[in-house]
Amino acid sequence: MGETILEMKQIDKSFPGVHALDHVDFNVRRGEVHALMGENGAGKSTLMKVLTGIYTKDSGTITFEGKEVEFHNAREAQDAGVIIVHQELNMVGDLTVAQNIFLGREPKKGFGIDDKKMIEDSKALFERLKIEIDPRMKMSDLTVGKQQMCEIAKAISHNAKVIIFDEPSAALTEKEIEDLFVIIRDLRAQDIGCVYISHRMDEIKVITDRVTVMRDGTYVGTLITADSTKEDIINMMVGRVIYEDPKTHSMCPPDAPVVLKVENLNAGKMVKNVSFELHKGEILGFSGLMGAGRTETARALFGADPKQSGTIYINGKEVDIKSPQDAVKYGIGYLSEDRKRYGVVVRRSIAENTTMACLENYMSGVLINKGAEKKVAQDYVDQLATKTPSVDQLVVNLSGGNQQKVVIAKWLCKNCDILIFDEPTRGIDVGAKNEIYKLMNKLASEGKSIIMISSEMTEILRMSDRVIVMCEGEITGDIDIAEATQENIMDKATRNID
Repeated sequence: MGETILEMKQIDKSFPGVHALDHVDFNVRRGEVHALMGENGAGKSTLMKVLTGIYTKDSGTITFEGKEVEFHNAREAQDAGVIIVHQELNMVGDLTVAQNIFLGREPKKGFGIDDKKMIEDSKALFERLKIEIDPRMKMSDLTVGKQQMCEIAKAISHNAKVIIFDEPSAALTEKEIEDLFVIIRDLRAQDIGCVYISHRMDEIKVITDRVTVMRDGTYVGTLITADSTKEDIINMMVGRVIYEDPKTHSMCPPDAPVVLKVENLNAGKMVKNVSFELHKGEILGFSGLMGAGRTETARALFGADPKQSGTIYINGKEVDIKSPQDAVKYGIGYLSEDRKRYGVVVRRSIAENTTMACLENYMSGVLINKGAEKKVAQDYVDQLATKTPSVDQLVVNLSGGNQQKVVIAKWLCKNCDILIFDEPTRGIDVGAKNEIYKLMNKLASEGKSIIMISSEMTEILRMSDRVIVMCEGEITGDIDIAEATQENIMDKATRNID
């Protein structure tokens, strides 16, 4: 690690009702990967948005390459060489991949845009990233994981001196994460400073040199990664010890009735003759690599995507689900992996989002009973420990993890008997994860049935009563949790791959 390239001192920032940053210190050296950690709402993303000019600081100083600076927008920061890869994707869905990567700085040919060069430059970037993405594809046609890799490629395409990775691996497969780490090590070798925001402890130990921890908008401390343990970091983050032991046996009663039965479900190219059963009070984990067809199966089951064939039974009765409205009518709730796109309306309040799926229960004639709406929203804020000054707060002002809690509250408020949780803790810190795990176990103990899609093996092994494994659109395993190991799950997850 070299000299300090970036130093933030005594940074203070407040929003209405929230003191987001309370005199925070942070610095980055040339050629280091510096982890920035803390629970959701700790202020990590806010600090980086202050750095890159997205937010204006109330007080404090920022020194970059020996000079005091204040960027007024992200473009100024980019031009100086400070680039942020956001946790929430910021691509334009209707444009191609290449158009997104070079948006606002397209190569010119005469008076027009040189599309050929833009595509060639994009291909070169992807070759460096060791991923296969067609630059001519529409961004909206890519998976969340592929969109995230495009976001990273866009950042690297700038002449960066400091790159901020905000939860870069949240939607990536293990192979994509390995490729990302190769890129980050290459950046470090070029003396580029990297800020790495993540909740995945194993990644922090593998890729970072130092760790700075924040809690409730304040600076807690900085550790040398090699000299610290996972427990040291967690204790600084949450002030308590959190254990993540795998489940050793199913908590679902052996005689529990089948509440959902799926037979020979086919939908598009990624759902091929999928059949499974879900029991009352069961947490059924869906495991597999990115692109295995897990989300596609859930969306077809929920009616979000059309199914071509197959039969669905709820409590022994065949049902015809053609739309999400049909699924909700039959008692199915769906927590999407892409909360910003499908889960919440970010420009609406917590209260409005909470009652969105069951608004008819809060109507007095043609008017909404705002008092009752706020009361139930507050109940779920308390139950889920959502960090917010009030239920009137707009969801856009919440951290990613707290937005996720609002989505969960929406489906709890609807009182669905079958809940599909697609990557329920994506981008959520260890403390908030623990709260959601407790909530899911509580729901299952009360008789709710849960399908949990997760790319985190530790989450699958900790939460599931049974594990369905998918590979290339097909179910390749159905394993009781007592028999489940990382090895046999991965074996079945790669069985169809050459």
